[in-house]
Amino acid sequence: MSDEPSDTGNNVGAERTRAMVLHPEIKAHVRIREPELALAEAVALAHALPGLDVADERVVRLPKAHPGMLFGSGKVEELAQIIAEAEVELVLIDGPVSPVQQRNLERAWKVKLLDRTGLILEIFADRARTREGVLQVELAALSYQRTRLVRAWTHLERQRGGLGFVGGPGETQIEADRRAIDLQMVRLRRQLSKVTRTRELHRAARRKVPFPVVALVGYTNAGKSTLFNRLTGAEVLAKDMLFATLDPTMRAVRLPTGKDIILSDTVGFISDLPTQLIAAFRATLEEVLEADLIVHVRDIAHPETEEQARNVRDILADLGVGVHTRQIALWNKADLLPPEQHAALAERALTEKDVYLGSSVTGQGLEAFFAALTEQLDDTRHTAEIHLTFAQGRVRAWLFEQGVVEREQQDQQGYALQVNWTDKQKRQFRSMLQGE
Repeated sequence: MSDEPSDTGNNVGAERTRAMVLHPEIKAHVRIREPELALAEAVALAHALPGLDVADERVVRLPKAHPGMLFGSGKVEELAQIIAEAEVELVLIDGPVSPVQQRNLERAWKVKLLDRTGLILEIFADRARTREGVLQVELAALSYQRTRLVRAWTHLERQRGGLGFVGGPGETQIEADRRAIDLQMVRLRRQLSKVTRTRELHRAARRKVPFPVVALVGYTNAGKSTLFNRLTGAEVLAKDMLFATLDPTMRAVRLPTGKDIILSDTVGFISDLPTQLIAAFRATLEEVLEADLIVHVRDIAHPETEEQARNVRDILADLGVGVHTRQIALWNKADLLPPEQHAALAERALTEKDVYLGSSVTGQGLEAFFAALTEQLDDTRHTAEIHLTFAQGRVRAWLFEQGVVEREQQDQQGYALQVNWTDKQKRQFRSMLQGE
């Protein structure tokens, strides 16, 4: 969020804010995405923030970025006239805007301005529901504000000579604000550490449950929550809206094949996700690292599906998900494909490993997907010899409940058992021993 109060009208009954969305297309930069598609995503982000009406949207092509105002003076004047005529109150720029550029453009256009990072932070602040989600968003916003606070006021220090070691006009207040933000960030990190410890206790408890954990990941609006709802019958928010789901949701689920699993629906990924949010949400996304299987849900009907999939893979790699982590892909929203493209992708999915084409809305193609999930989660079993003392009767009872004991002999120290178990059951056994 920016260092000024948001005027986006999140309250029910508040007046709606007229917004303009601009995507700067800078010729000097290497083009990664089609500008029109990038603009469409930015507009979808704007629609995800309650209280906004997008009055205008446009791609602005520039030969280069101007350090003082991002746009050239002629383009700034042209846009100022459009903003005034459309009675725009908020300008959303799909890209990074420096504090100096933001201040200068707000003065020139007489409106509030948010860059892509500020907009995503606003959306996350509106969506967060759990205690951890609220704390993480607040921490990310303070981190963002701190850089803006320090840099936006450097013009005050330039009003005097010297190297900046002696306080200049305005510096005392800046330092006070900076210290206040730092103290607040320390407080939030302490609270987050407590919440993280609680989540670790929950994860430890889940490790004792003999069900594998399956994490749904994917680009925002790929249909993860719709698939989650189809499997669980839960009332998870599933709208055609970016970041409709923010906090992770977990449910025990029995697949149509009869396999019991714990299903986790995580926050959707997006290109150019603010670095503050990746760091702040690492604890939330650790659910992915704990998963026995990751399901990558892709919106296969989206024109930028390949780029979206690449973004998801990059973020997973940043989180520490290794190549050895088991993954399976669902090419979702197949019901939106034209017949020829559907046929071509169905044939392609057959040739690729662990890829399935289907629709979480209609259920088309999900039978093969569920069968593949079950096959992936049926771990190979291994035979082992273990010894338990007479005092470890609870662990012995658990082994018999799991049905893994093949042979048992009693001696003077306790029980010698031959077990045939999965790697997951072995980890659960060791966890129980540590808790004895």
